[in-house]
Amino acid sequence: MRLAVATQPRTLGAAYERCRQLHARHGRTYYLATLLLPRWKRRHVHALYGFTRYADEIVDDLDSTLDRAGQAAALRAWGERFFAGLRGQPCEDPILPAVLHTVRAFDLDVADFERFLSSMAMDLHTDGYRTYDDLCGYMEGSAAVIGTMMAPILESADPPAAREHARQLGLAFQLTNFIRDVAEDSERGRVYLPEADLERFGVGRADLASGQAAPAVRELLAFETERARAHYRAAEPGIELLAPSSRPCVRVAFDLYGGILDEVERAGYQVLARRVAVPRHRRLGVAGRHLIAARAAARAERRVSVATPGR
Repeated sequence: MRLAVATQPRTLGAAYERCRQLHARHGRTYYLATLLLPRWKRRHVHALYGFTRYADEIVDDLDSTLDRAGQAAALRAWGERFFAGLRGQPCEDPILPAVLHTVRAFDLDVADFERFLSSMAMDLHTDGYRTYDDLCGYMEGSAAVIGTMMAPILESADPPAAREHARQLGLAFQLTNFIRDVAEDSERGRVYLPEADLERFGVGRADLASGQAAPAVRELLAFETERARAHYRAAEPGIELLAPSSRPCVRVAFDLYGGILDEVERAGYQVLARRVAVPRHRRLGVAGRHLIAARAAARAERRVSVATPGR
């Protein structure tokens, strides 16, 4: 697999650096947003990204020499190494020491990791979902839990409320991915848009692999785009609940990922022949607008840290 590396004893710093490299290479929008976080928070976000990326790569690596059974075994082994590490067993892995350190540092809910791995396993035997409720069952593990994993790192004065908003943002991001990547997912034999919605608009699976979005496909994607925006609206109030030093990062991710939907609309929902993306100049412009606020919040946080012994 592309992400595989020989397992050997690594320092904690090296594990965090490996996660950062994965994040920088494969999650450009998220990585750009993460640069607005205080340095001490960044590495923990990189660790969570490294965990999710590695598991996702086991499932989705088209160049893998493993069959489905082999991929399932590799995913199980990855999860077993993670949970064994949580129990205190030695972990000779290039990524997991950073993940384990982050879990312990923030007392993250281990059930979120269990749900994530369960959803990744579903990708090896499930190629579609009948209703949106069924799809949400999958997205709870594949995306919502990533938001709830992040919430303690980003800090909030109201953790329960922040957790729900983070969950909604995870769903918004995931559904945005499904809309943008519908052709790519179809090539893998998967359709993440609900079957009931395809039937409602008269769209067949073959239509999603045609390379040209017919009017019915465009109507379907417009419907799903509005559904994704409802999740963004539900998530947005949570940004102000976060610590000031975390808000710029999440706002940038919110704006840029939501911006993918703008680009999908601008392309007339023609996403079957090419991958729609937010232009680089817009990504840099959005991040730049929040850079001053991020630096000011980080400086204020450092002053509080110095004035509060033991922080």
